[in-house]
Amino acid sequence: MLIHAIVDALLGAAALGDIGTHFPDTDSRWKNANSELFLRQALELTRKKVAITFLDCIVLAEKPKLSPHFDAIRAKLATLLELSPDKISLKAKTEEGLGDIGSGNAMAAFAAITVKLK
Repeated sequence: MLIHAIVDALLGAAALGDIGTHFPDTDSRWKNANSELFLRQALELTRKKVAITFLDCIVLAEKPKLSPHFDAIRAKLATLLELSPDKISLKAKTEEGLGDIGSGNAMAAFAAITVKLK
């Protein structure tokens, strides 16, 4: 889910549409595909247009608690994005018991990317 949000942010920063445009759920090639594949493909699509300078992520989840895993998540994202971990911000928020997210039945993720045009 977080990687999907990052893919959308990256494609958007390069004005190349969204994840559904490039990886439609109606195409059997993408059924059950690992999210990292989408990210690698998105990086390839955007590489000639933009270079990532900073990534800011928010995950909304009541559980599990993500803060103990921040360093590992940031390290993994840094490797995937070929970006220094200090250029990645990761935050977790709860919905204080409200709605599907607050009751622990759902999660959501958002990402914003700043880029340098090539």
